Amino acid sequence: MPTLVGKEIGSTGYGLMGLTWRHEPPSEEQAFAAMKAALNNGMNFWNGGEFYGPPDANSLVLLERYFAKYPEDADKVVLSIKGGIGAKGGLPDGSPENTRRTIDTCIAQLKGRKKIDIFEFARRDQNVPMETTFGVIEKEYIQTGKIGGIALSEVRAETIHEAMKITKIVSVEVELSMFSTEILHNGVADACAQYDIPVVAYSPVGRGFLTGQYTSMADLEKVLPIYKSWPWFQPENFKINIQLAQQAQMLAERKGVTAPQLAISWTKRISSWRKGAPKTIIPIPGATTAARVNENAVDVEITDEEMAEIDATLAKFPRAGERYPDVVPVNT
Repeated sequence: MPTLVGKEIGSTGYGLMGLTWRHEPPSEEQAFAAMKAALNNGMNFWNGGEFYGPPDANSLVLLERYFAKYPEDADKVVLSIKGGIGAKGGLPDGSPENTRRTIDTCIAQLKGRKKIDIFEFARRDQNVPMETTFGVIEKEYIQTGKIGGIALSEVRAETIHEAMKITKIVSVEVELSMFSTEILHNGVADACAQYDIPVVAYSPVGRGFLTGQYTSMADLEKVLPIYKSWPWFQPENFKINIQLAQQAQMLAERKGVTAPQLAISWTKRISSWRKGAPKTIIPIPGATTAARVNENAVDVEITDEEMAEIDATLAKFPRAGERYPDVVPVNT
């Protein structure tokens, strides 16, 4: 089994974003059932965020309520939390003041029910040296036992190389799916492999494209209307990207599995398929129902021949549109 901060985790993790950051979040009862299903399936690496939802209903608030109800689960979960956005919202702020504010806020919201095992700035602050930010985290939070370790999120290869000269990086969270293979070609995967850093793969089902829930632009209203302004989901790109989703669906049906199961297992299979890939890739699919969690937990064996076929399909049906709108920092 893979490990993070010295703790064993399942080969598939669980992304909490959709439980609090969406047009219509699920009820607490439904969210708790999904979280409990994740643990029952060995998906004990959970990934949330300070900014996933409003301050009074974000990941930390939901987690505190969950662990209040199920205190026996706290030690079973390896928890990674993203923060670091400035107090007024918007851009990352790695200043000592905001570093303390964001971590202290997250710790306080958990009310002592669970320790944050891993903390990560959602994006690198280009205006503050990493030595400054990491210095505060190391001295005031890791050495004092308040959190367990530091991770990176949405970074470029150069940032990984630089960070490794400053502190221990326990994981790197980046987007990886059949729709987003950039890290396999831009040096990020190579850097993680070089330092034996586990990759945490967010959006492994392509922001829902690979679940089959999008058949038309109207479907976006049911999930996240904000996506209507994102490049992937512009009408001219949407038509192209649906074709890749349909190809994945056909491959999955031929194997007798679902497209999400194929997509999630594909991300893990890269570690043994691609030469020089990181040996540990942990997809963190999100799901708002226990049934979807149970589906995502099923591992699918993908042969070398099938991986080659998928590579050929991805080359023939490349994603249309950038991953994020221009206003969102990427590859920091």
